Amino acid sequence: MLMPPILRRAMLAVHLACSVGWVGAVLAYLALDIVVATSNDVQAVRAAWIAMGAIISSVIVPLAVASLLTGVVMSLATKWGLFRHWWVLISLGLTVIAFLVLQVEAGLVSRAAQLAADSLTSDRSVLAMQATLPHSLGGLFVLLVVHVLNVYKPQGVTPYGWRKQLEERNPRVIRSAATE
Repeated sequence: MLMPPILRRAMLAVHLACSVGWVGAVLAYLALDIVVATSNDVQAVRAAWIAMGAIISSVIVPLAVASLLTGVVMSLATKWGLFRHWWVLISLGLTVIAFLVLQVEAGLVSRAAQLAADSLTSDRSVLAMQATLPHSLGGLFVLLVVHVLNVYKPQGVTPYGWRKQLEERNPRVIRSAATE
């Protein structure tokens, strides 16, 4: 069932806001991650870890959930479908992978933020905590690939999408073939 155009545009606006917001939050997180990876200033590193913990739990994870959910709703309720086009499936797969990696990373970052905020944690321990730079850069890359796929919508339908197109063009032929 397709959404009415006004609802589709509203849902698209929400989806775009969440998706672009997710990218923006990752960029802010990345800036802090670079501080953690490069700075020898203990106060700056402590502050960066604390801010990273807040950003990941309060901004990135909620935007990731909202982006994933609105993307699935958009695909199910528009002509694109969830299983009809390869670019939709690839976008979904990459988003799910990014989300799962994010869930694991969020727990690690939250624990690191708690340690950095604890005055009993030594300065040496704070400076020794590993930055999450590879995950930040990898996550940003994956999100940008998904955005490019969603803008360019490369051609190519899945076998399911091909069958659906045939059914839409000539439903009687498909039904009679299925009953033989």
